[in-house]
Amino acid sequence: MKVLVLGGAGYIGSHMVTYLKSQNIASVVIDDLSTGFASSLAGAPFYQGDFANQELLQQVFKEHKIDAVMHFAASSQVGESVLQPEKYYSNNVCKTQVLLNIMRQYQVINIVFSSSAAVYGSPKQALINEQHSVTPINPYGRSKLAVEWMLQDSASAYGIKAICLRYFNAAGAAIDASNGERHDPETHLIPLVLQALSGRSHGIKVFGTDYATPDGTCVRDYIHILDIAQAHLCALDWLFEQPTGAFKVFNLGNGTGFSVQQVINIAKEVTGQQLNVKFSARRLGDPAVLVASAEQAKQLLGWQPKYSKLQEIITHAWAWEQNFSGL
Repeated sequence: MKVLVLGGAGYIGSHMVTYLKSQNIASVVIDDLSTGFASSLAGAPFYQGDFANQELLQQVFKEHKIDAVMHFAASSQVGESVLQPEKYYSNNVCKTQVLLNIMRQYQVINIVFSSSAAVYGSPKQALINEQHSVTPINPYGRSKLAVEWMLQDSASAYGIKAICLRYFNAAGAAIDASNGERHDPETHLIPLVLQALSGRSHGIKVFGTDYATPDGTCVRDYIHILDIAQAHLCALDWLFEQPTGAFKVFNLGNGTGFSVQQVINIAKEVTGQQLNVKFSARRLGDPAVLVASAEQAKQLLGWQPKYSKLQEIITHAWAWEQNFSGL
């Protein structure tokens, strides 16, 4: 089996490539390196460029017998999407349409798509399952939902087989601290907190203290990057067993929410460091609470998270931060 990993030099994609290698599964990577790093590729064949470049896609499909596509190549910052919606519809939706056309040309019918909990918008229940209404409140979430619809329609019309994995908050790092989160600029809470604790930045800014949560700060469900990688392979195995035209969405999360303030407190405990915290106004497009029910993934895919404790996630991320800051 050979898997084409789009965005395979990025945070989630690069951990996926490493995990596939550990399972003796070959991968090929396309990444434009706008947010990824070639040093994270674990030796996989690499093509630098836009995943919607038709000539590049045709070259890859001609040179490799691709059995499935894993799609991590999307713009993913909520605040930016509010300010630059055209970028998100272009990068996330229009380019995926180009990809699907090329896949059809080369009769590649299996795709696992990196979706997001942002498709749910502001939740109406404590634990969000896949039957929850999808009413995204920002262009990022709407662009992800648009791709889900496009995949569902393509499955019905053209017989592709697609799974959409709706992540909650990806976090953590490789156990050996060889790879981790290094966005530039960084926007995710845990690495921002750890950068401040390691001295790479001067503090952390908390956006909003007046949400309807126990301490007034946003609550999120954090999932270890290695558990996400494992879930993708479980999804692919399940997809191969399905008939043509199969389409399914799955949540990926741990079912436990932690507030921004709780994350800060646990990070201080793990590192033994103190932190300068500045409080600011709410950020555009942020719902108060996002917590997953991932029972469907556990039951149908046989997925079982191995690193579900937030202390463990932060410990691995801290080891990466110490390693990275010393490079």
